[in-house]
Amino acid sequence: MAGSGFGNIFRINTWGESHGKGVGVVVDGVPAGLELCEEDIQRYLNRRKPGQSVYTTPRKEDDTVEILSGVFEGKTTGTPVSMIVYNTSQRSKDYSEIKEYYRPGHADYTFDQKYGFRDYTGGGRSSGRETIGRVAGGAIACKILEQMGIEVCAYTKQIGDIEIEYDNFDKEYISKSTLSMPDKEAEVKAKEYLESLIAQKNSSGGIIECIVKGMKPGIGEPVFDKLDACLAKAIMSIGAVKGFEIGIGFEAAKMTGYDNNDSFVMRDGKVTKKTNNAGGILGGISDGSDIVLRAAIKPTPSIASIQNTVNRSGEDIEISIKGRHDPVIVPRAVVVVEAMTAVTILDLLLVNMASRLDRIIDFYKIY
Repeated sequence: MAGSGFGNIFRINTWGESHGKGVGVVVDGVPAGLELCEEDIQRYLNRRKPGQSVYTTPRKEDDTVEILSGVFEGKTTGTPVSMIVYNTSQRSKDYSEIKEYYRPGHADYTFDQKYGFRDYTGGGRSSGRETIGRVAGGAIACKILEQMGIEVCAYTKQIGDIEIEYDNFDKEYISKSTLSMPDKEAEVKAKEYLESLIAQKNSSGGIIECIVKGMKPGIGEPVFDKLDACLAKAIMSIGAVKGFEIGIGFEAAKMTGYDNNDSFVMRDGKVTKKTNNAGGILGGISDGSDIVLRAAIKPTPSIASIQNTVNRSGEDIEISIKGRHDPVIVPRAVVVVEAMTAVTILDLLLVNMASRLDRIIDFYKIY
């Protein structure tokens, strides 16, 4: 299958199906000498694994990662890092009846049209379990970025029409919240909303916000590989994402140029901006401000309510989807957005090392 890889120098290639033996990733371009162990990866995978609350699928998976290559005596060797997570809780019989019809909101019909048949057990390659490989690769990217003073932090900004209040923002609470929300009051309201939807056999969407702090200016290419364009591709490649914006995003369409422009000022001898409507990116290149992006996540399409669809024989039918599904995808997708952001940022940082001759010469002077 084409299109299972992302990145240029730091590159991830994910593989595996939801109900196959396992899923995983091969990460190429990892510099040698990085201290890395399975626990470094597991911390991130634990944030997306299922069965942790009533707001996620009850499918029980430990999602235990094994590093198969690229690490020797606790450090990366510079060769590809391969990782695997075995599937241990498949219930493929839950999906046997969908073989003959197309689920609304899923990739069943499009896979059939593209390949002539499909893996109907759990969605196969289009399943959310594919994101395990992204998160594992992103964990490595985050560890490298941390050593460069760059922090990537994502969280749930909105579920349904319930939004966080920035006056109540508590970064430490994100990891404690079952919905990955930094606002306790908003979380209470969101839980009540989700419980009402669960009772109705329905689901919700939401918005994930991601902030990159400590970003260096000058990262990104000015034409096709703009930093914001690469971030857009990375985030939009996540299965449930249906919208993306940088900075104030679509709100910019309502503003005048005077209001939208971020005025430059000097602070502590450095060029900074009074505001950050641009979200830290100008002309496709980072300006040193925080990078701010958002992803709109669609409601979980697998719902038990009666829906209309058609079968492979071309007949109109009614269905109620069985199986174990998330009433909301957003909380488990937070770490996926974080991971793909980190992979994109690190890759473009490495690409940027070849942007200026003086820096290349300076680097190789040590030899």
